[in-house]
Amino acid sequence: MSTICTQIKPDWDGTPVSMFAETLSLASAPITLILLAATVITLRFRNQWGALALVVAWSFYVSFLTILDPGNTFTTARAEGCLGSPTLFIVAVAAICILMIFYTAPNEARKT
Repeated sequence: MSTICTQIKPDWDGTPVSMFAETLSLASAPITLILLAATVITLRFRNQWGALALVVAWSFYVSFLTILDPGNTFTTARAEGCLGSPTLFIVAVAAICILMIFYTAPNEARKT
């Protein structure tokens, strides 16, 4: 086991992490749960500015998972197998953001 995997996931048993397991892991992270709660509140009140702020926040979070990899830590951990691909999680986040934009968009029928 590499030193990166022992630092990131000390209880990792050595079996490669699947995309689905990584999606569940990312979805249960505290920042994700906070963003999901804020998303539900924003959708409940149909707040356009809140939706915009949350799309930006989700984008920063996904960027951190993919682009802003400090010292190639995540890339190396994915190569070792203790982290899975975040692709499915990113697709789910994109769907959430698209839903927020469309759901909070101005509707001419609601205005009249």
